[in-house]
Amino acid sequence: MMKIDTHQHYWRYQPQEFPWISPSMPQLQRDCLPADCEAARHAAGVDAVVAVQARTLPEETTFLLQLADQHPEVVGVVGWADLHAPDLVQQLEPWCLHPAFMGLRHTLQDEADVAAWVNAPAVNRSMQVLQQHKLVYDVLVFEHQLPSVMDFCARHDAHWLVLDHVGKPALRGWNADRDQARPWFDHLRQLAALPHVMCKLSGLVTETQWSRGQGLSLADVQTIWACFDLALEAFGPQRLMYGSDWPVCQLSSSYDAVHDLAQTWAQKALTNSEQEAFWSGNAQRCYNLTVPTRAN
Repeated sequence: MMKIDTHQHYWRYQPQEFPWISPSMPQLQRDCLPADCEAARHAAGVDAVVAVQARTLPEETTFLLQLADQHPEVVGVVGWADLHAPDLVQQLEPWCLHPAFMGLRHTLQDEADVAAWVNAPAVNRSMQVLQQHKLVYDVLVFEHQLPSVMDFCARHDAHWLVLDHVGKPALRGWNADRDQARPWFDHLRQLAALPHVMCKLSGLVTETQWSRGQGLSLADVQTIWACFDLALEAFGPQRLMYGSDWPVCQLSSSYDAVHDLAQTWAQKALTNSEQEAFWSGNAQRCYNLTVPTRAN
C-alpha cells in the first residue's frame, strides 16, 4: 500500500527565523532536512512527503521547492506568501512552474486576531487568486480559533482547503474530562459539512502533555484514537489524510511511534480501500500529487 506523509517540515536552523521554537524545544534547535528522516520514513514504508512551511518568510517557498529538486520523495510543497501583498500573482508565477508546488499556508494560529486576518479584503482577494490557480490552502488554527475560520472556509469553495492537525484540540485537559471534546467536535462537524475541506490526522501528539518528557501515556493514545474516530465520523474516509508533523512530533514521540499510532487506528477503523484512501489516495486527489513508482 502506497503511503504519503502529508505534513513534514524542513529547515536550516536560525533562531531569529523560528521564534516559535522555544528554549524548551532543544530537539528542534538544529537543522532538520529530508535526509534526517529518511531511515525512519523508509522503515515505516512511507513513499512520499508533502513539505509544509515553517517560516513566514518570502524565501520559504523557494527553499522548500529547492529541497524537492534534491529529494524525489518530496512530491509536494505547501509554501508561504504574504496574502496581504498586492503582487501575489507575480510571486506565484515562478512557483507555479515547479511540479511540486501545491499551495500555501500561513501560521494563522499565531495571529492575535484570527477573525480580522481572515476577513481582510486583501487576504480574500488573494484566496480567490489561489483557488483560480487550483492551489490548496492549509488552515492552521487551535481549537478555540475554529469559530473564526468557519465563514472564511465557506467563502472559499472553488478548490480544496485542508484543516491541519484536526484543528488542534486541547488534549491536555481531556483526560480528566472528555466532555471538553464537545465544542471541538461540534466545530469539526461544521467544517466537515463543507465538501471542499479535507482534514489531516496529524499533530496531536504535541497537543498532549509532552513537556513532561515521558512520551505518550496510554490515556494519551486512547484520547488521540478517540479524536481520529470523531474526525472519521465528521469527514468520512474520503477526506482524511495522514501526516506525521515531523520533526515537531519529536517533542513528544518518534516518527515510528506517530506512524504506528495512525496505522493501528487505520487497521481497526477502516476497510482496505479506505486505508488506501487515507494513506495516499486522498492526498493525491487533494494536492494533485505525482508519486514516483516504487523500485522493485
